Amino acid sequence: MSSQSSPRSKSRSAPPAQPGAETPDPVTSCFAVQAHAEPGVMPRVLEPFAKRGLVPAQWRSTLAGARRDELHIEIQLEGASRELADYIARCLRQIPDVEAVLTSEKRVTRQA
Repeated sequence: MSSQSSPRSKSRSAPPAQPGAETPDPVTSCFAVQAHAEPGVMPRVLEPFAKRGLVPAQWRSTLAGARRDELHIEIQLEGASRELADYIARCLRQIPDVEAVLTSEKRVTRQA
């Protein structure tokens, strides 16, 4: 039996900091997705993350609209580069039934 863990058991995040190197404040990429409330939307929204071995730190979905026919999904991903977050947002915008995708970043400032 191998002592290595399965690649599926590891989630991708930012590489560890080098000893003695100044590390930037951690970044959380935030995605706000508005879509039609259809059964296949949530797995299709999760797919761009799963294909890259990423597990969102937070996922929240809510039915909205007067007829409850809108789906609002809020996703937070820790440690992703801006380039990766932008690429995932572009992928999300191409999903059928997704109407809008907004992105933002949160930084937690470390106290010295």
